[in-house]
Amino acid sequence: MAGVSGPEFFIDDSDSDAAAGAAVAEQPLPLRESRNRPVLVTGAAGMVGTHLCSELVKSGWRVRALVRDSGKAVTRLGHLDLETRVGDIRDSDTMRSAAEGCGSVIHLAAIAIEKAGESYESTNADATAIVIEAATAAGIDRIIHMSQNGADSESPHPFLRSKGIAQDRVTSSALRWTVLRPSVIFGPEDEFVNVLGRLVRLSPVVFPLPGGGTARFQPISVYDVAKVLRAVLGNPATSERIYPLGGSTPLTLRQMTERILIAMHASRILVSVPVKALRPVVGITQAVLPRPPVTTGLLDLLDIDNVVPDNAISEFHIEPVPFAPEELLYLRKITFGSALKSLCGKS
Repeated sequence: MAGVSGPEFFIDDSDSDAAAGAAVAEQPLPLRESRNRPVLVTGAAGMVGTHLCSELVKSGWRVRALVRDSGKAVTRLGHLDLETRVGDIRDSDTMRSAAEGCGSVIHLAAIAIEKAGESYESTNADATAIVIEAATAAGIDRIIHMSQNGADSESPHPFLRSKGIAQDRVTSSALRWTVLRPSVIFGPEDEFVNVLGRLVRLSPVVFPLPGGGTARFQPISVYDVAKVLRAVLGNPATSERIYPLGGSTPLTLRQMTERILIAMHASRILVSVPVKALRPVVGITQAVLPRPPVTTGLLDLLDIDNVVPDNAISEFHIEPVPFAPEELLYLRKITFGSALKSLCGKS
């Protein structure tokens, strides 16, 4: 992956003459005028969307939050001064209506686990084309797209392939684009670390580690990702750039699990289990559970590295939140009962 170099980032979104002059050749509308129009955020009630909307509102941006679940939106976004639209990004009419009058779009909506009626192809790949079309029709020329570290349209892994196709559609569009490619994102609402925490509660004494837990990740806090998104939105000079993002330290899955256990005040014997041996078990749970904690496709991703050698986080002058037990205390809220309910599709 090519290294990233870039300009200074104006996290306070200054509209100084120098910044405006540098961007005028590329930007049809001055930053000041764009800021007077709403920012459309897809997936606004998701983990990243929730924290991003908070960051943007606090910074004075007008936000139009597109959500699919109105109940979740009330819970997560109800305290914020923003506009909420309910709809599905896969629906062209919904997207055209949501995009009308907006100055830019931050496209976060995606799925990590497929389920009936919702595939990687339709939600991650095809819906991105719908978002681009709607933005173009509405006169929006700026899109910030949340991709994924490892995303590749030629990947053998369906999830990463769908994210790669989506990224390619963004970067080949006529819009001024910026792409973020984060490693694993952690935070109170995440569906990676929290899943591991639920499995800890459901696994007495012994905790299996796929492939021995040797695969390396570079977990980045959702708070840091939200700050990066805010900075990118406020700086038109970040257009046509791809930013790989990770935390400060690569960690193996075993090291991450050890930190999770400390945070949860739990003790488990970590046992190495080959991924091939886990596939039949995961396949059964995937078939019978309404909300399986992991699928066979995601299990395979736990056996490959997800590190960010060309980490761009330093370009944003952000000191990454460490993946440390004291930052994972939200996992203590997980009980055996809540973990069991989660498997059954209940919050």
